[in-house]
Amino acid sequence: MIAPKHKDLLDAGVHLGHLSRKWHPNMAPFILMERQGIHIIDLNKTLIQLQEATNALQSIARAGKKILLAATKKQAQKLVEQEAKRLGMPYMTERWLGGTLTNFITTRRLVKKMTSVERMMKSTVYKNMAKKEQLMIARDRAKLERVLKGIVDLSRLPGAIFVVDINREHIAVREANKLGIPVFALTDTDSDPALVDYPIPSNDDATRSIALLVKAISSAIETGLTMRKQDKELEAAAKEAKASRIRKAEKIASTEDQSRNQVHAQRQANVLKSVKSASTEKPIARETQGLEQATTRQAKDTMATKMAGQASKAIDNAKNQDTTIIQARASKEADSAKDSEINIKAKTPTSEVDAPKEQAGQA
Repeated sequence: MIAPKHKDLLDAGVHLGHLSRKWHPNMAPFILMERQGIHIIDLNKTLIQLQEATNALQSIARAGKKILLAATKKQAQKLVEQEAKRLGMPYMTERWLGGTLTNFITTRRLVKKMTSVERMMKSTVYKNMAKKEQLMIARDRAKLERVLKGIVDLSRLPGAIFVVDINREHIAVREANKLGIPVFALTDTDSDPALVDYPIPSNDDATRSIALLVKAISSAIETGLTMRKQDKELEAAAKEAKASRIRKAEKIASTEDQSRNQVHAQRQANVLKSVKSASTEKPIARETQGLEQATTRQAKDTMATKMAGQASKAIDNAKNQDTTIIQARASKEADSAKDSEINIKAKTPTSEVDAPKEQAGQA
């Protein structure tokens, strides 16, 4: 980063201000003295303010935000445009289009219109148009390009704005203040430093003064961009290191998982073996148990058949006993009946017995 010294500022005429009768009271803290009707700027205050502004711009550029450079003065147009193109920053050097920041949507529409016109001019449709239409389209394109060529790549509001003369670019300063965008500006003795956030008291009319300070500002932006690039590289390296650590951890975890899976598989194999052995033993036990149950059932059946035979035998014996008892009783009754007949016959006389026989013979 370029840091100008007192001698450089003196040689460039940065200390020369405007006529004392055109001064602004708010610039009093930055004015050293008055000489021959011209105010002399305190270069010590200029260096302090320049250092503060360059540090802020460096941090903004490091954050990746765009810095809009605005300078419509003839002394600063080419310088600002060259530095902006070198840094890749947006710029406006022809005319500040009202509403560039506050009406940013319309500004983007104009930029899109300009790009569409450029594409159309490269196509065959433009070649087939009448000459008058071609001239009208070319004029519109030139007009838009003259005003908007520096902000074609500005897709969003800038992070800061740098102005060379705040009296000339008062619209830009007002829009930035309305949107809360920080303003960096070269403030001469006839301007109000309260309107900007980072005033740099200096001569904003001399070409050498503007060139020196613009180069200091551009060098600060450039260092911020290089630091951003380094930060990205470091971030990429950190991400790569983190990814490598994660890969190593994943490898270790995968090996541990493989070992665990192997142990688990071995355990499962052992369990399956034990289950298979148990399953083979269980059918044998079941067969033996079935055989025992069958034998017990056969024994029970045989016992039941034996008991049934014994019961039938007992029934038959009982029946035989009953028949013998009945026969004995019948024989006893017959014997008793015979005895009774014999006794009756013995009691009756023979005449009574023979009488019927005689009667039968007579008849």
